[in-house]
Amino acid sequence: MSLDWKQTDIVFVDQPALGAAERLYLPQIWGGMKTTLRHMFKKALRDRTVVQYPEQERPLRVEIYRGVHRLNRDEDGRVACVACFMCETACPAHCIHIEGAESPWADREKYPIKFDIDELRCIYCGMCEEACPVDAIELTPEFKLVGKSREEMIFDKEKLLMVYEQTKNLKPRKDPAITGYPETGHRDRVP
Repeated sequence: MSLDWKQTDIVFVDQPALGAAERLYLPQIWGGMKTTLRHMFKKALRDRTVVQYPEQERPLRVEIYRGVHRLNRDEDGRVACVACFMCETACPAHCIHIEGAESPWADREKYPIKFDIDELRCIYCGMCEEACPVDAIELTPEFKLVGKSREEMIFDKEKLLMVYEQTKNLKPRKDPAITGYPETGHRDRVP
């Protein structure tokens, strides 16, 4: 097996000659210091972006923040989930686990008898929220999430419904075409 290549295919690059200052890297150090000082003084002249967290909090954009999950209720007070498994399928972290059963209500075929989300495994990407056809699962603006063990951080259906009760006034559901909630938009409209 012979290689068919010509001497012209090889490009030789000569190392550039460095002066005395360049050999000490003084221009590069000066360039880095200039950039650092420029950023430092720009920040000092602008508004302060640092807050003292426990005492002060930044205003939160509720409509786009992705915090703790919640399971929404429908207008009759039942869990809005129809156990279609789309959120479980769309989840890239595989942190949602659903078990469905035949629904006792006439308006849907299934409902979840078990709905668990591992909040420690979740990457809070919002794919579950986007995949849900009935807006049953949402990410809330709640971010203060603490647990002493891994088991406490696995939210079951009751805990997710409890989060809904705590945040329903803070963030209303989005889709009245399916759920009937007033003063919210339709899926057809672009926000």
